[in-house]
Amino acid sequence: MSAIANAASTAPSAPTAATAAPIVKVDQVYKSFGSNQVLKGVSFEVARGEMIAIIGASGSGKSTALRCIDRLETIDSGTIQVAGIQVDDPAVDLHLLRREVGIVFQSYNLFPHLNVLENVMLALRHVKNQSKAQAQKVALAALAQVGLDEKAGAYPEQLSGGQQQRVAIARSLAMAPKVMLFDEVTSALDPQLTGEVLRVMEDLAAGGMTMILVTHEMNFAKRVADRIIYMHQGRVWEVGPGEMLDRPQTAELKAFLAADL
Repeated sequence: MSAIANAASTAPSAPTAATAAPIVKVDQVYKSFGSNQVLKGVSFEVARGEMIAIIGASGSGKSTALRCIDRLETIDSGTIQVAGIQVDDPAVDLHLLRREVGIVFQSYNLFPHLNVLENVMLALRHVKNQSKAQAQKVALAALAQVGLDEKAGAYPEQLSGGQQQRVAIARSLAMAPKVMLFDEVTSALDPQLTGEVLRVMEDLAAGGMTMILVTHEMNFAKRVADRIIYMHQGRVWEVGPGEMLDRPQTAELKAFLAADL
């Protein structure tokens, strides 16, 4: 564990992380599924406007950590705060949390019987109680942000996988969240479609959106993320800027990067 402590303590942080109060704070979080302990004291903070990439092998706990932030999984112990909301509080207002935190998954989860515009409008109408005209205006603006406003009348089956994923991103953006979570959103896409989704995410990062993404796209993480968190066996093992992928401090990260090549 000395390597972990050393790597975490010496890794530089983005300038904003040192000067701004964190919008996300995960502190000593433990989570088990039956006898399988998936998270073993995970701690990290995210500043407003930061883009954090979480990397690691399958089973390292990275997706579980992300799902705990949005209370899709309840934790066994520890604390999680997001945008002033105490996520681990049993009485947490889940409607408020879901308005403040958007999450996009590998599967698009679009309703096939609704067109693109209707898919994006749905939560605006039923969660934010916006009028049809207001929801349509917001939804079209979100679709324009991901370059798909001209597809507003199309149905999901008429779109490529990359376009469907961009609609899913627009659906979350339309809710004006303070934090966006992305869980392996490109893993089911071919390289060309992956590129179009990553470009949208890069634009969001450039616009100051606070983002946490679980990804296997090492080059993207290195180029765009303010900090990278490497998870291994349920723990935060190494933290640093993109350059840490060129100079890993632990044998575990070196082995992970070698296997990814």
